[in-house]
Amino acid sequence: MKSVTKWLKKPWPYWVGGILLGLMSIVLLASVGITWQITSGFLLWGVSILNLFGFKPLNWEYFGYLQSYYEPIFKHESLVLNKYTILNLAVIIGALIATLLASQFKWKKIKSKKQFILALVGGIMMGYGTRLAGGCNIGAFFSGIPSFSLHGWIFGIFAILGVWVGIKILTRFFI
Repeated sequence: MKSVTKWLKKPWPYWVGGILLGLMSIVLLASVGITWQITSGFLLWGVSILNLFGFKPLNWEYFGYLQSYYEPIFKHESLVLNKYTILNLAVIIGALIATLLASQFKWKKIKSKKQFILALVGGIMMGYGTRLAGGCNIGAFFSGIPSFSLHGWIFGIFAILGVWVGIKILTRFFI
């Protein structure tokens, strides 16, 4: 039991996490036929919400470019209940289980209105940026590099530069 506690309570070495993530990515691709990605599910949720309010986002030029990619979902599946939604829910539930097993789950109080606004603006900018970049750090980087795509490396370089600039801005003006 002590060895189980060691693996659940203590941080894993990075190489173990990297190997496990790589293996899970391979299993996902082999079993479902998609690479690990997050923002596609959120995009489809947003399309569903806009449809409820009478907008027709699938007629927008942006989706014309994505039509062939999302064609099976647009024609045969629900915009909300599909493989991308299941993948997103699995990531969220898996993260919760891992946090609970490591006894690291904590409710945190929002420190200030300024912190809330910065987090909200940062989240909106990240969401917008993921659509411009064709995916988030998982879809563009983690799935791009193992598939030998040049865009994964370019994304990684600019993600590091963006984080560096963001830290400089935060520490200079907000912290």
